[in-house]
Amino acid sequence: MNNQHEAHSVDDAIPVATADCSTDDLIAIARHLGKTRFAPRSQQYDRDASFPTENYEDLRTAGFLALTIPREYGGIGASFETYCRLSAELGKWCGATALTFNMHAQTMFWTGPMFDDLPVDDEVRNLQNSRRKELYRKVIEEGAIFAQPFSEPNSAAAAGKAPFGTTARRTEGGWLVNGMKHFASLSGAADYYSMVCTVDSDEGSNRTKNAVFLCVPGAAEGFEIVGDWDPLGMRGTVSRGLKMVDVFVPDQLELLPARIYYRLALKWPHMFFTLCPTYMGISQAAFDFSVSYLRGEIPGVHGAMNTVPAKQQTVAKMRLKLEQSRALFETTIAEAGYAPTKQQRLRAYAAQYTIMEHAQEICALALRACGGRTLLKNFPLERLYRESRCGSLMLPWTADIAEHRLGEESLFEANEPRS
Repeated sequence: MNNQHEAHSVDDAIPVATADCSTDDLIAIARHLGKTRFAPRSQQYDRDASFPTENYEDLRTAGFLALTIPREYGGIGASFETYCRLSAELGKWCGATALTFNMHAQTMFWTGPMFDDLPVDDEVRNLQNSRRKELYRKVIEEGAIFAQPFSEPNSAAAAGKAPFGTTARRTEGGWLVNGMKHFASLSGAADYYSMVCTVDSDEGSNRTKNAVFLCVPGAAEGFEIVGDWDPLGMRGTVSRGLKMVDVFVPDQLELLPARIYYRLALKWPHMFFTLCPTYMGISQAAFDFSVSYLRGEIPGVHGAMNTVPAKQQTVAKMRLKLEQSRALFETTIAEAGYAPTKQQRLRAYAAQYTIMEHAQEICALALRACGGRTLLKNFPLERLYRESRCGSLMLPWTADIAEHRLGEESLFEANEPRS
């Protein structure tokens, strides 16, 4: 394990989450971390394009690394809805922390509650129970962090239109992984990298249906972090490339049984919605800052501007977009689950598109309302604006993909030809 994961005394200033905490309790802890610790550090992480290591120490101290681990395995057992609300709260204070924490939390979700929703035979379930017990122990006892690199140089795979280019080949006792992942958040900070791989011996449709979900150790021979990292926004995610050359992954680190990832992608589509809470939080942060700025409540700002009609109208436009995003967000996370109806699935696409696009529009309106001073980096709005632009580009549900699916699936039923 990394040295940063060694045991340390609990900081009394940080409340510790437990399985007995309510959703409101958990969000209050997230708000405390965000307001007192994450927000003051966010400018430095952004400027240096450095990973928020200190924030992860605080998440670990608060018990949040076990947030989405089932209670029966010693975790907090937060529901999907609770997780999304908490993630949005984190996103208000540090978008890079919320976005990267999502990768860790979703590995626990996919292997836990989402898998449990699938009908499988006892042999498969017993195998998964055995393997995930060790996975969760690594998090709870060792403080391990899990990344979840998804994107590849050929984006068609992450978009669901082609098999993944990263391959896994059966060998004695496990798998040999070869390939490239890029935009791999937590690169160098994670202990393990949870990734979907195509079984190299498969052909035809099996190359998609049989994809395996493997846990690649960051310290494994043949694993390499490559490339530079100097992007427009979300700089603190440190999402460099990963290169794997015959990296051995033992059977015990196969995170889901054979064919389960494909079934989850079909039957639990909301598993791909969890980037949205970060941008819901960014939208709220931009709105809250603008209101405080125009009311003259921000340190260093002299005089209120809230009586200017043009400012009021711009804030009204921001609020309209925020309320539209919030309504879709709350509905979508409340109805997320196994085998959603067609209308629920389409609503998830609509929510994804709306939240990601509105985040950028709200931040742009915020700059317009608050004026040129807020282009300076000593105010958070400049960073929020840059980060807000990134959401619509994130696979697997980019704004373009969500819009395409909305149109196509509104016009066609599942089994109708579409050519």
